[in-house]
Amino acid sequence: MNLKSLMLLTTGASLAATGAMADGHMAGSMTLVSWGGAYQVSQQRAYSEPYAEMHDGLEIIWDESSAEAVARLRAMNEAGNITWDLVDVVASDAIRLCDEGLAMEIDHDEILAPGDDGSSPTDDFGDLIVSDCFIPQIVYSTTVGYRTDVDEWNGNTPSDICAIFDLENFPGQRSLERRPIGNLEWALICDGVAMEDVYDVLETEEGIEQAFAMLDTIQDQTVWWNAGADTPQLLADGEVVMGSTYNGRLFSLIEEQDQPVAMLWDAQVFDLDGWIIPEGLPEDRLARVLDFVRFATDTQRLADQSQYISYGPARASSAPLVGQHADLGIDMAPHMPTDPANAERTFLFNYEWWADYRDDLDARFQAWLAQ
Repeated sequence: MNLKSLMLLTTGASLAATGAMADGHMAGSMTLVSWGGAYQVSQQRAYSEPYAEMHDGLEIIWDESSAEAVARLRAMNEAGNITWDLVDVVASDAIRLCDEGLAMEIDHDEILAPGDDGSSPTDDFGDLIVSDCFIPQIVYSTTVGYRTDVDEWNGNTPSDICAIFDLENFPGQRSLERRPIGNLEWALICDGVAMEDVYDVLETEEGIEQAFAMLDTIQDQTVWWNAGADTPQLLADGEVVMGSTYNGRLFSLIEEQDQPVAMLWDAQVFDLDGWIIPEGLPEDRLARVLDFVRFATDTQRLADQSQYISYGPARASSAPLVGQHADLGIDMAPHMPTDPANAERTFLFNYEWWADYRDDLDARFQAWLAQ
């Protein structure tokens, strides 16, 4: 397909279809935005390194700014200068970016590869396509890791999420993410709110105050992190005794680095991560991104990522291909958040709720931290 044909398939700024194109019609460089740490390494090994081997001379630049994706893309749009080509975001941020016209709407069945089992992309990804702009990659969870060698705990071992708030039995510094998502939910659960009622309670001013009051009890014992790699480093250095992060980061700390750390699966917060394409890319950059994303999200590539980190691939057709860790040789299935033994008591993240309330609660959370 030549560039002229590609442009004919474009309606406004949204692309409906793509196909194999000569590299000469594509940009010679591409900026991918992700989260750094073990997760980004898994993307590099499974996606970008094999893709680069197929395209001599292609420059792939990685930016670790996904945590700031919404604010940064808003600023780029305001300035009329979109410097990113493909951005890894959580599902709720994808919904926000799509609603604001900052992410490109796509036809998943046109631009993505069918499943190796013959399924269409929409059938293969199923309910994980939570936005017209969102290209799912992985299912992951935010959970808690803790040191197994804390003398002050007198042999006690955390058994549920509320150990975070239990300074009497589990003294020491904690680490929690510097944003309200997950923290407000856990605070309410540990203050007696049933999981199924959490978002109804958070709809009220009294519920928000209840959550912040619970967080007040540990604020002076908490280190607040911005990057997913922070808690694993803090745990490894012994600067905190427990802390939240993404399950794949804890897998790396425990299994690859052999640190005295264990993982607490109770009330793990299920979430989705995937790509969005910024709206308004020039044709040559868009052509490159579409070629890459078709490759990077096919059945085999999503399964390949699970060789390097314990996140579940978003395609149903990829699940049977999940095997052993590429370096350690251990079975990866038992380390996935979706494994039945790990998923006995999970908390289901409400993407649309957070897309609606995120800006207001972000501002309120930062004001609370500054008190």
